[in-house]
Amino acid sequence: MKLRLSEEAQKQIEEIDAWWRENRLAAPLLFRHELREAILQIEASPESGTPYLRAEKPYRWVLLPKTRYLLYYEFEKENGVLAVASLWNARRGSGPKL
Repeated sequence: MKLRLSEEAQKQIEEIDAWWRENRLAAPLLFRHELREAILQIEASPESGTPYLRAEKPYRWVLLPKTRYLLYYEFEKENGVLAVASLWNARRGSGPKL
């Protein structure tokens, strides 16, 4: 299984991680920990995420429970790629445009 991060997802991860480290002093590594756990989950079971019905492609999402971020990804079954498209704060209401 190959993991691919979109440029947007990579940028979001860096920004969220920096914000979390600076503003959540009691748990500065929580976002990174939850992101790692979410990636392990989808690598083990790529179709375990909830289908995201607002996109044209078959995207799915998983929740990072304590940080309240949603990781949006596409499972490209034919070539064994998990393509992470976006991370989105669940408190924002509607999801991202994918």
